[in-house]
Amino acid sequence: MFEAAEIGHKLSKGEYKRIEPALRADLLDVQYEVSKNGTFPVIVLISGVRGAGKGETVNLLNEWMDPRHIHTHAFDNPTDEERDRPPMWRYWRALPPKGKIGILFGSWYTAPIIERVFKRTRRADLIQSIDEIRHFERMLSDDGALILKFWFHLSKRRQRKRLKALQSDPETAWRISERDWDFFKVYDRFYQVSEDTLRETSVAWAPWTVVEGSDPEYRTVAVARALLEAMRARLAAAARGQPQSKVSEAARLTRPVDKRDLLTQLDLTQAVAKKRYETELRKQQRRLSLLTRHPKFREHTVIAVFEGMDAAGKGGAIRRIAGALDARLYRIIPIAAPTDEERAQPYLWRFWRHVPMKGRYTIYDRSWYGRVLVERVEKFASEFDWVRAYAEINDFEEQLSRNGGIIVKYWLQISKEEQYRRFKEREKTRHKQFKITAEDWRNRKQWDAYQRAAAEMIERTSTSIAPWTLIEANDKYFCRVKVLTALCDRVERAISA
Repeated sequence: MFEAAEIGHKLSKGEYKRIEPALRADLLDVQYEVSKNGTFPVIVLISGVRGAGKGETVNLLNEWMDPRHIHTHAFDNPTDEERDRPPMWRYWRALPPKGKIGILFGSWYTAPIIERVFKRTRRADLIQSIDEIRHFERMLSDDGALILKFWFHLSKRRQRKRLKALQSDPETAWRISERDWDFFKVYDRFYQVSEDTLRETSVAWAPWTVVEGSDPEYRTVAVARALLEAMRARLAAAARGQPQSKVSEAARLTRPVDKRDLLTQLDLTQAVAKKRYETELRKQQRRLSLLTRHPKFREHTVIAVFEGMDAAGKGGAIRRIAGALDARLYRIIPIAAPTDEERAQPYLWRFWRHVPMKGRYTIYDRSWYGRVLVERVEKFASEFDWVRAYAEINDFEEQLSRNGGIIVKYWLQISKEEQYRRFKEREKTRHKQFKITAEDWRNRKQWDAYQRAAAEMIERTSTSIAPWTLIEANDKYFCRVKVLTALCDRVERAISA
């Protein structure tokens, strides 16, 4: 992919001065159109060899366009806060909202390439990273993002010349360090690893544009034109109306003919006497507290997800977990309808931001599974969006697991009759009335649809690294003990591995 860029493209000063004013004005106009349109973000990745003009180009783009609508992030070595989370966390947080342009100077490609170049990882690790990146970029694209990836290239001869020129000029010498020359020493290996990576990740929804970086005028015009044409094309497509995405029949699951599934097979009559409950509750809370103080727990995070029918007892179960933990070590995240800020980002963004540091818990009261439950049933999400969410969720949970995450997912199941009883009780009990709303009664009319969606969700997303724990919740005592026991079992297995 790099051979064409080694021709040594140049643009004369006169030609650049002729092109620059109109190109600059056009780019600014289109930026405002993107902002006004507000239906998609523009994600610009800036990567490549050292000394190829990446920083200068980023600065110029910010100068030419309105910086109020540009989110620029430069990534270097991860901070302690970032090391404690999945590698993609720092990039998840940097994504621009819809209507904005995000320039990522250094990106999710940098670490996998550099680690492989310096032989700190195996080829299999690079292949795995490439696969994750492809899935991630496909998710962003499916969510509407316009992704432009620029690789700034220099031949080995031109890179040496460029580094020496920068180093010899007193005004630019500060920009060259021993690290730059260390990278130059492994140029050939960097070339090969980078080319292999670009070849595997240049796809229709996120292609690479290789830019020859030795001539500043040429690289500026090349990047600006590519950005301008891509944004114009996306705006034109939006004006025509996006084609309705289709979901293949193979992507759907149908309910078994006998209407039996995991949820219909649960024995909801299981119960625990109050005295035994109190004994078991103290036992499991003590067990959880001790496990959390185990030295090996500092290598892990716990992500607990609570889903279930309305009034199934999620809040009560969560409070029993919190009662066993130091308040400084956990956060409870209640999930409601997304805010305007959250709607402007990829669907998973509002969950990414709450991923805990190691040694901590995050407990989600409702979660990312809302896309395949309430958004599916109530038709807040298109069929294309909720069907693709299964794979995106599994990918997300796999990343959490590889970073030491212990993912515990609960589905709390009650009968329709028990739900009705609890709804009426809430209406009669003053301190519980806030828990019951008109929306709860409306959702109840969709009981069968929610049950079908939940059964399919469990089938598609119960994996070895993040299995669902089904909780028979008609009896609240039985429910709480089973929730705590399952959590302790998962934590114990993780720190004993």
